[in-house]
Amino acid sequence: MTQGSTRRTVLATGAVALVATGCGTKDGSGNAESSPSAETSPPSQASPPTTASAPSPPASPSAAGRVLTRTSDIPEGGGTIFAAQKVVVTQPKKGEFKAFSAVCTHQGCTVNRVADGTIDCSCHGSRFRIADGSVAHGPATRPLPAEPIKVEGNSISLA
Repeated sequence: MTQGSTRRTVLATGAVALVATGCGTKDGSGNAESSPSAETSPPSQASPPTTASAPSPPASPSAAGRVLTRTSDIPEGGGTIFAAQKVVVTQPKKGEFKAFSAVCTHQGCTVNRVADGTIDCSCHGSRFRIADGSVAHGPATRPLPAEPIKVEGNSISLA
């Protein structure tokens, strides 16, 4: 091995060590906040964040057809959020059930409350009407997409 290649090896190793200890900190202390594998891995191939124009992901095959809730569990003039399924089921009028994506069309947060005739997102204050998912208060500009459900007897299932 020549002296030049040894120097390159030392310089490259030193640069990697410098990057590994300097990245991932907020205060520049060198204490990494993320795992070493995250620091040295290639750029993420994850899909981009959900946008308002992207359709909501379909329910998983195992969730479709399974009973989600009972009709008596959905309050008249209100609704219930099923976070795991990313769906909100509402009952705008007695015996009328609707379902919408629980993913806010503004920035992709999950809605967190149904009250006073609206489905509310706490991230930025958007509110959607329980009857049709339309925007009642922005910043969202698009309605919540409808989700297919099946009401049979006193059971509500994802279709």
